[in-house]
Amino acid sequence: MSRTILGIDIGSSKICAIIAESNNDSLKIVGSGLSKSKGIKKGIITNIELASNSIKEALSEAKKVAGTNIDRVIVSISGAYTKSVESYGVVNIPGNEIGIKEINRAMMMADHNANIPQEFERIHVLPYNFKVDNQEYIDDPLGMNGNRLEVHVHIITAQKSALNNLKKAVELAGIQIDNIVLNGYASSIAVLNEDEKELGVGVIDIGGATCDLSINSGNSIRYNDFLAVGSNNITNDLSMALHTPLSNAENVKIKHGSLKKISSELIELPVIGDDNNTNEVSLEIVSNVIYARVEETLMILAKSIDESGFKDQIGAGIVLTGGFTKIDGLRELSVAIFDNMPIRIAKPKKIDGIVETLKDPIYSTGIGLVLYGGGHFTPYEIDSNKKLRYKNEIIESPTHLRNTMEDINDIKIEKQPEKDKIIKIKKIKKENDLKERLSRFWNMITQLF
Repeated sequence: MSRTILGIDIGSSKICAIIAESNNDSLKIVGSGLSKSKGIKKGIITNIELASNSIKEALSEAKKVAGTNIDRVIVSISGAYTKSVESYGVVNIPGNEIGIKEINRAMMMADHNANIPQEFERIHVLPYNFKVDNQEYIDDPLGMNGNRLEVHVHIITAQKSALNNLKKAVELAGIQIDNIVLNGYASSIAVLNEDEKELGVGVIDIGGATCDLSINSGNSIRYNDFLAVGSNNITNDLSMALHTPLSNAENVKIKHGSLKKISSELIELPVIGDDNNTNEVSLEIVSNVIYARVEETLMILAKSIDESGFKDQIGAGIVLTGGFTKIDGLRELSVAIFDNMPIRIAKPKKIDGIVETLKDPIYSTGIGLVLYGGGHFTPYEIDSNKKLRYKNEIIESPTHLRNTMEDINDIKIEKQPEKDKIIKIKKIKKENDLKERLSRFWNMITQLF
């Protein structure tokens, strides 16, 4: 069945809208649009109307290219809004065979047991360890026999107020949210290969004003963090150090930004507040300013990985993506700062119909969103709609109607097996009592006659 998927990456420097057609296992990009972010600073919406206008602009461009109309969207959310917790759930298996309902029950139990602050709401419940009876680290418990199913999960939550602001901005643009996906999660989907997932890997998406870090092990995120620093900070540093307007500082960064080429060449730059005069600036100063900011950013990220407790579990090293990665010499500096770990600069995965511009690392999150919509998520997860998603499921359109009353009733029944069992036993006992009374009555009649 063919479906149309719209993903919108709401970043601090750009809004990216991507439209794809999904048909069974194939995915094809049919349209894209890009606009400059307004009303968003360091991943946080600061002006709903301006943010909505930026979303609308990118969406309009994508619709024109695709020649199609779509009113539901999978949207990204910045790590600035999020907190993560670990939780655990365990359920008994009445029929001794584990099905989707049993996996759902176990994950729902882990979700129920989690200590989530009242002002936060779950957007992802991601299992990383299934245990059947006494056997740990089961890759996929579906179809296995057992009496007891346990699961450990990584739960990503977001502030309710931030989610409401995001929904308002999107709805003002004329569309409804179908699902919400963490930036770092979407980027991981777009750039990681199976070997990296198996070995464990850290993914760092460095954009214009933010860094999203996630550590992936197996098929799940085990740790995620956020840093309100990006390539725009380099522009600001250059503007202050060179006493030149931001637009000129941005041009200098793009044209001369390098972490390994040091030149004493002089360039002319206008002076802030004085259109009639210029300054001669050495490119050596430019290189030093850029190096200092990039080094500091990478050192903070390296510290976050050290403190995560998962540094020894990322055998595949670090994958870097996002616009920041286009700075010359970033890989070499990263190798030094991340203790000689393997470092890969990543572009989004190849998708049919993808235009050359969408192969840029700045589109990793946007591509990850449409891949997510096409079923390229973890083998099991509870999504932002509180709906269990799993591999090989039949994804219907529109997806927002999938959590029906029938699903809810199923969950209630599964949550109360003992009550159902008691009702059934009472019913059987009542039927047996009736049969016994009839038998006594028949024996009495036969004795009389």
